[in-house]
Amino acid sequence: MARPRQFDEQDVVARATDLFWRRGYHATSVRDLGEELELTPSSMYRTFKDKHTLFLRALDHYRATESTQAEERLGAGDRPSRAALRDWLLWLVTCPTDDGVAARGCLVVNTATELGTTDPEVSRRTEAAFEVTREALRSVLHEGRDRGEFPAALDVDAAVELLFTMVLGLRVRERAGHDLDRLTTTVDTALRALDA
Repeated sequence: MARPRQFDEQDVVARATDLFWRRGYHATSVRDLGEELELTPSSMYRTFKDKHTLFLRALDHYRATESTQAEERLGAGDRPSRAALRDWLLWLVTCPTDDGVAARGCLVVNTATELGTTDPEVSRRTEAAFEVTREALRSVLHEGRDRGEFPAALDVDAAVELLFTMVLGLRVRERAGHDLDRLTTTVDTALRALDA
C-alpha cells in the first residue's frame, strides 16, 4: 500500500513559486528545490514528475495570485480611473513580497525574458498573462473615457499597448533597482500622454 503524502501540495507549489521567482528557472536546480521544499527527489518526482512540470504549476499559481491582486487594485469602482491606474502602476514597483523584498520584478516578465519563445508551454502562459493585463488596462481606459476623464478621441487600443509596454519596462527597471522617483516620473509622464 502506498504511503500517504506527508506535505501540502499547494504549500509546496507556493514555496516553489517563491524560489523560481527569486532565482529564475535555469538557476534553480532540482537539488535547490529539494532543499527549499524539504522534499526527497522521489517525493518530488512522484508528485510533480519533473522540474519543468513544477515550474508550470508555480507559474500558474503566480498568475492566479497576481491577477486577483491586479483586479482588486485596478478596478476603478468609485475612484477616478486615472487615479486607479496610477496607483496600480506605482504599486507594481513598490509592492513588497512576503519576505519584504520589493525588487524582484514580475515572475511572468522575468520568465518571458529568460525563456523567451523557446518553451511553447511557458510561452502560452506568459502570453495569456500579458493578455489579462492588456484587458485590465483596456477596461479601465474605456471606463475613464466614458466618464470623461480621458479625451473622447483617445485611441484605447494604442493606449493599451503604450501602457502595457511601460508596465513591462517598469517591472524590469524595478528588478534592476532603479530609483522610485524616476519610475514615478515615468508613470506620470505616460498618464499625461493619454490627454494628448
